Amino acid sequence: MSSTLRIVFMGTPDFATASLKQLVENGFNVVGVVTAADKPSGRGQKLSQSSVKKYALENKLKILQPTNLKDPEFIQQLRLLKADLQVVVAFRMLPEMVWKMPHKGTFNLHASLLPKYRGAAPINWAIINGEKESGVTTFFIEQEIDTGKIILQKRIDISPEENAGSLHDRLMTIGSELVCQTVNTISANNLSSKVQQGNSSQAPKIFKEDCRIDWSNSLTMIHNKIRGLSPYPAAWSNIDENRLIKIFDSSIHEAQHNFPVGKLISEHKNELKVAVKFGFILIHELQLSGKKRMKTDDFLRGFKLDKEVILH
Repeated sequence: MSSTLRIVFMGTPDFATASLKQLVENGFNVVGVVTAADKPSGRGQKLSQSSVKKYALENKLKILQPTNLKDPEFIQQLRLLKADLQVVVAFRMLPEMVWKMPHKGTFNLHASLLPKYRGAAPINWAIINGEKESGVTTFFIEQEIDTGKIILQKRIDISPEENAGSLHDRLMTIGSELVCQTVNTISANNLSSKVQQGNSSQAPKIFKEDCRIDWSNSLTMIHNKIRGLSPYPAAWSNIDENRLIKIFDSSIHEAQHNFPVGKLISEHKNELKVAVKFGFILIHELQLSGKKRMKTDDFLRGFKLDKEVILH
């Protein structure tokens, strides 16, 4: 079942494109797409288009790319689309004049079980904090970010070794399905949205210093941080004054030892580990400054390890 509601879709990265693709392929009436302006990128500083824009171009959808969401010209263009409903996935915070425009409202897809993990990086923080489940939520946008009434939710388990990348991809898929289900629910006037209840938590934007590993933490905390930041932006540590090491894949080995915390150890040709309290963090995939990302055994074939390296 697809709705005849006039839909304006707002989003930018791949996570949003999956939802737009589901709407289009299931016959929903997407009358316009709002996405980020093209930005210079790479060495040549060529203008790059967002993932959502590329898909919208391929499917001949009307595209708006405002730099200022309060710009009167953009507001007028948006009004001319006569949207019944706006769907927002991985986009910017909207001014009230925008989210209040459609008579059916504006809903957002968020990659957590609200009210837990409100904010910019819910997928990363859920794994960093060792959560056993996550999910997606659709909710009506209101003044305070990620606080609106919940329309639908879907839960999934987080496996013990899952990283942010794999969880992102799973939530992207089930989220795109939930977006279509939400539109149909609104279209059928079969709506029973509810106020968010329970303890809330925050998932703020992650900066470089947030990704630095504190080797004095527990085995589990360090391992969760590594997988919660993999593949991007990646957990890191200083290997010396001039270089840092990014770690993408790890595992835990509980053991008693007398090594100093943070000591980098390679006792075998294909094993690299870091001493921490009550055991070791085994490194399976890493990247040294100025080098490409590689598996540990490939790294050890080309890197002579100083016996006294202490990560910090």
